[in-house]
Amino acid sequence: MHLWVGLGNPGAKYAGNRHNIGWMAVDRIAADHGFSPWRSKFQGSVCEGTLAGGKVILLKPETFMNLSGQSVGEAMRFYKMAPVEVTVFHDELDLAPGKCRLKTGGGHAGHNGLRSIHQHIGEAYHRVRLGIGHPGHKDRVAGYVLSDFAKADAEWLDDLLRGISDGAPALARGDGAKFLNAVSLRTAPPRSSTTRPTEEGAKAPDEAPAPDDRTPMQRLMDKFR
Repeated sequence: MHLWVGLGNPGAKYAGNRHNIGWMAVDRIAADHGFSPWRSKFQGSVCEGTLAGGKVILLKPETFMNLSGQSVGEAMRFYKMAPVEVTVFHDELDLAPGKCRLKTGGGHAGHNGLRSIHQHIGEAYHRVRLGIGHPGHKDRVAGYVLSDFAKADAEWLDDLLRGISDGAPALARGDGAKFLNAVSLRTAPPRSSTTRPTEEGAKAPDEAPAPDDRTPMQRLMDKFR
């Protein structure tokens, strides 16, 4: 059994915030993989489903970000789970927009949601770090994470969420490399190896020249034509 936690803040005014990308990720997984309807429990919203043959519980704490650990701790105690069975999806300032990385244990890097979780269950849980970029100065961070994604972010954000959903079964199996590969196939698909169409009669850039089958005498005569 796994407990996957998406971090965010409750309420319509926060729904599109960069800080809520964790909520967006688990919402996408639930919708794409036929999870049960969301219901109120553990000071948050939960739903259940099956991935790779195992049970996965999705949790969106509704305590507000800086008290997320209360909800996570309550759910863990109810299901008698250890921190290593918990994976937290959260926004990451230190990654470029659209990037995704995995991490287990370590510090919270000043993230209020992770700080609260550390206080309630320790640090030995897994994280899916979802890059949102940095505003450039620490004084601008609070306003930045509590602002909605820009319209220009819509394409990469959708690709990222699709990739997370694609890779969810691999993540449930503990195959982090395959999970990240699924994300990458959405966010940075391999380029086509086919050449672009050329004008009629023009030689393609990688087309080999035709062999010169003229005799030495014909080549000499052609020079004086």
